[in-house]
Amino acid sequence: MSGVSSAIYGLAGLTLDPEEKAFFRDADPWGFILFARNVEGVRQLSRLTLELRDCVGRDVPILIDQEGGRVARLKPPTWRAAPAAQRFADLYLKDEEAAIEATRLNHRLLAHELRAVGIDVDCAPVADLRIKGADAIIGDRAFGTTPEPIAHLGRAAMEGLMAGGVAPIVKHIPGHGRAKADSHLELPVVPEEHGLLSETDFAPFKALNDAPMAMTAHIVYADIDDSAPATQSRDVVEKVIRGEIGFDGLLMTDDLSMKALEGTFRERGERSLKAGCDMLLHCNGDMSEMKAVAEGAARLDGKRLERADAAAAVRGTIEEFDPQDAESRLNALLEPVTG
Repeated sequence: MSGVSSAIYGLAGLTLDPEEKAFFRDADPWGFILFARNVEGVRQLSRLTLELRDCVGRDVPILIDQEGGRVARLKPPTWRAAPAAQRFADLYLKDEEAAIEATRLNHRLLAHELRAVGIDVDCAPVADLRIKGADAIIGDRAFGTTPEPIAHLGRAAMEGLMAGGVAPIVKHIPGHGRAKADSHLELPVVPEEHGLLSETDFAPFKALNDAPMAMTAHIVYADIDDSAPATQSRDVVEKVIRGEIGFDGLLMTDDLSMKALEGTFRERGERSLKAGCDMLLHCNGDMSEMKAVAEGAARLDGKRLERADAAAAVRGTIEEFDPQDAESRLNALLEPVTG
């Protein structure tokens, strides 16, 4: 396979080993994703992101999950403890304008922190609803229980990240909040009717359909396609994500190594691309799995390449910014919902 691959890979540790270097050079992935296992400190992480880009010989996008709250790969005391989305949702109920400003400031600070160590894509914001009785995997990661606050706060989060030269990934399209199981562990099935999902779960994603990137949900929406999770369902991708929601940005899978998916890793990748995903995400750094994903990946061309280039271009603009002033203002705005 020649040309950049439709894949994003994780790596095992704090530095690249020779086997990883050789594989990444040959596979030529579009990007990389980092986790806590790859993070020791500022200098080490800055060296690692340089090493990853040097390995493939270009300004490759480097991703991380830095939402704030319990989903944060960069942790105190080295990095700021960013609040969970629920804090901004609580503020929205008291003062909508303050919550929107606070969310934008928080994500502008996240962008500043990420760019300082060479990371330029954040797997955020979460645009899923928080739904009573659902699995706790979303929980306080959600910006609300109804579409309106999620749309407004999700927009502010995207704007804050992009103002700092970090490309956002909206997740988990078309909506993970109603799932009664954790897709890391098993395949959730959402039985609710399509009409209800359109009015609720899908609505925040429609409001944010101009996002540069979105990550799929490994969930079966039984009233739309009872035979495959969204990631591998042409009906969900074409009719719902591209059609009803109107998202035309880069569509990547959630992690292919999650237990919601079945089959070999080559098959998982092939099914996802056939369904209409643009990009394959594999996170755990397992070399044998990555090699199998590479066999199922495709060369980026046509519409996939256009979307990938547009998403990567979002990283280019950084607005002037004073992080100390921003953090002071953020703390003041969040005072009414402290604790």
